[in-house]
Amino acid sequence: MEHITTPKVENVKLLDRYTNRKAANGTLYLTATHLIYVDASAEVRKETWILHHHIATVEKLPLTTAGYPLLIHCKNFHVAHFVIGQERDCHEVYTSLLKLSQPVKPEELYAFSYNPKMSKENREIGWKLIDLRVDYQRMGIPNDYWEITDLNKDYEVCNTYPPEIVVPRAANKAVVIGSSRFRSRGRIPVLSYLYKENNAAICRCSQPLSGFSARCLEDEQMLQAIREANPGSPFMYVVDTRPKLNAMANRAAGKGYENEDNYDNIRFKFIGIENIHVMRNSLQKLLEVCEMKSPSMSDFLTGLENSGWLRHIKAVMDASVFLAKAVKDEKASVLVHCSDGWDRTAQVCSLASLLLDPFYRTFKGFMVLIEKEWIAMGHKFSHRCSHLDGDPKEVSPVFTQFVECVWQLMQQFPCTFEFNERFLLEIHDHVYSCQFGNFLGTCHKEREELRIFEKTHSLWPFLLQKKQELRNPLYRGFTAYKELQPNTLPFSFQFWCGMYNRFDKGMHPKQRVLEHLLSCMSQKVQLEDSASELENKLPFLDGPLPGDTCSLSRVGNAASKTPMLNTPQDYEGDPPPGLSNGASAGYIPDTMSAVDQKHKENLSHHQDHSAAVAVVDSRPKDGQQQHH
Repeated sequence: MEHITTPKVENVKLLDRYTNRKAANGTLYLTATHLIYVDASAEVRKETWILHHHIATVEKLPLTTAGYPLLIHCKNFHVAHFVIGQERDCHEVYTSLLKLSQPVKPEELYAFSYNPKMSKENREIGWKLIDLRVDYQRMGIPNDYWEITDLNKDYEVCNTYPPEIVVPRAANKAVVIGSSRFRSRGRIPVLSYLYKENNAAICRCSQPLSGFSARCLEDEQMLQAIREANPGSPFMYVVDTRPKLNAMANRAAGKGYENEDNYDNIRFKFIGIENIHVMRNSLQKLLEVCEMKSPSMSDFLTGLENSGWLRHIKAVMDASVFLAKAVKDEKASVLVHCSDGWDRTAQVCSLASLLLDPFYRTFKGFMVLIEKEWIAMGHKFSHRCSHLDGDPKEVSPVFTQFVECVWQLMQQFPCTFEFNERFLLEIHDHVYSCQFGNFLGTCHKEREELRIFEKTHSLWPFLLQKKQELRNPLYRGFTAYKELQPNTLPFSFQFWCGMYNRFDKGMHPKQRVLEHLLSCMSQKVQLEDSASELENKLPFLDGPLPGDTCSLSRVGNAASKTPMLNTPQDYEGDPPPGLSNGASAGYIPDTMSAVDQKHKENLSHHQDHSAAVAVVDSRPKDGQQQHH
């Protein structure tokens, strides 16, 4: 609280960027963790909360006739434009927010003070919810070719890898240690994902310290062990995700890429994904387009193209598709790296796993994927997300691009993910919020030093508590779709308004299909509960109801036999035939239960409207239109 000199400022205006509505007038509060704006001009109390850690920049604009403007840009793409009456108040709020949004020490991060009044036991259970050993066992590891080793338990092999890593059983300790000395930052080739159908593996590492001619026998033996762990293929791919020019420049600095002449039976391939600096600039240009007041169609499309953002998303997706096809169709193992193996490598390995394995498209599986490929393997969240006051050149939207790639897949395959868009946005918010300990620091070793597991809470139990509102009502279950083969032609990629203009209400659809479906499902559950409650009261009535049988009982029993098709055991036999948009022939969403069918039959005099009414009439009451 020592950074807050003015905790309350009255008569503050909040401008709306996209509508000509009159500016809101209210009170601005500064607390230890949030900026809170209370709109006094609204008929119903309306509050805007901005977490200090979400603030990316605070800017004082030139004086206007209305007062002193303060413009706040957030890391979750919220933009707040305040106008404060007094210059002194504006300057003090500005100074406070600069300090509050840029903590210097890790102990100042929100996670260390956040207290959800949870017992120590429950907190520990929350951290144990995701167990990566269980995921490796699900892949069939350990087996004849792969083993989970604790060679890195004291971080002697690599200080940015976790204590336990998966390596070929044929690679002994001398090979592992030798390879680590030949790889940038000691990040040796380790297993990321094993495709059980044919033993092809996706492995990841950093660039070799090869320069123009250096070689390492142990590193060559390590790659040979990976290739031989897949007996069904005579070769393996080595994929460098950098543009070739960038990799060649690294050669001059004593790093570089593998020489095919030195490694037996490898096929080397460049896939040009740009570096963190290009991506940071691209996002900045995209956000400038998003903030244009009244752009023409030409201005918007030209700005979107000039930002290069969707081109970069396509490049990441193309690389992931190449990996998935190599593993599934060519039955070949793949080793992936970029420079240090914690940015582009994390993107393509996690997305390729998502394409190959439906488990990673469930709530629990997606959490495991992030823990395994991003958190455990040392993506530098603290630097890339600017959690602490540091080098701005280290900041880059690497994880944001991954989340967007998943969203792009959800647009092409709307029935294959258990979760919806809100789930992705929640995770993205909390990567930057520092409210939970999962994304703090840069690697497992650093999190141990910060005592994250003792002093903070895990995000995953928090999200699972909100599972009902984060689920996808179109999800067809585990067995309906196995591998995904997305279209990566340019027209397949969309601008994600829900992410980059999420807080600009005037830009969103007036009606949203998924929100309507979720609302219908919620009402369905309420109706079933009411039916069950009424059914339980029937035995207490005096005498039987006219007609011997109780229609309500029949309805309740029918409804209870209509399960939610969301788990593998709910599907028996062959899945229904797939359609090009991810739906299936003859498929009726599980929102239409027996209760709804009965209700529909009783409304026979509304036959002409039956095609428009799916579950319940959710039109706004009193003729008022809903705005979301």
